[in-house]
Amino acid sequence: MGWETRKRGGTYYTRSRRVNGRIVREYVGGGAAGELAALLDAEDRVDREARREAVRAEQAQARAASGALTGLEDMARLAIADTLHAEGFHRHKGVWRRRRDAQE
Repeated sequence: MGWETRKRGGTYYTRSRRVNGRIVREYVGGGAAGELAALLDAEDRVDREARREAVRAEQAQARAASGALTGLEDMARLAIADTLHAEGFHRHKGVWRRRRDAQE
């Protein structure tokens, strides 16, 4: 997107967009029409970038919360394992079972 200058000295504004997987350049105009289109496109770019940044911040916050929950989950698993071991259980193929020789 941007302004183009031709050999004859004219400047005009074009927009690039994707149509069926190909980049197509669209003539918008020169002078006031081109200036207005350039300003509107610049505002659109700023808005899109602000939305992207908001999504990135939200994703970062979700990753941080997920990390904290993962740590809490790990601590809970360790506490449960310690408690079950103390009560006479063991893990057999990933399943907690009471030992045969454990006192009831």
